[in-house]
Amino acid sequence: MYKVMALDIGTKRIGIALSDYLLMLANGHSYISRVPEDAAVSAIQKIATENNVKTIVVGVPVNMDNTKGFQADNCIEFSKKIAGFEVVYEDERLTSDTAEENLRERKVNFRKDKGLVDIESARLILEQYLSKVTK
Repeated sequence: MYKVMALDIGTKRIGIALSDYLLMLANGHSYISRVPEDAAVSAIQKIATENNVKTIVVGVPVNMDNTKGFQADNCIEFSKKIAGFEVVYEDERLTSDTAEENLRERKVNFRKDKGLVDIESARLILEQYLSKVTK
């Protein structure tokens, strides 16, 4: 049995979410600093190994016209540094807006800690991916 991990890769932070072993639930895990990148990659690989992860889902912010911009390419390039795991890509347009809305509804103050938005975004990416693979 294994878990799936999702990453919301930003320019400053990376939000991380993990599934349960049944691949039904998406849970926010943590966020890490993206800089320095080697340390971020090591931290991701360590969390993945400790949690028996087989697949890492990377959110790619596709533009509304279905093109890939700078940040989408940036996420893909970063994810190529992750070794030892299957890496798949998931369209994550608008997840940050939805994440902020979810946190507001739960009365979580994310203004002082933007990493909370990154974690929730990763959770949403994972939830979206799991809903497709567990049908």
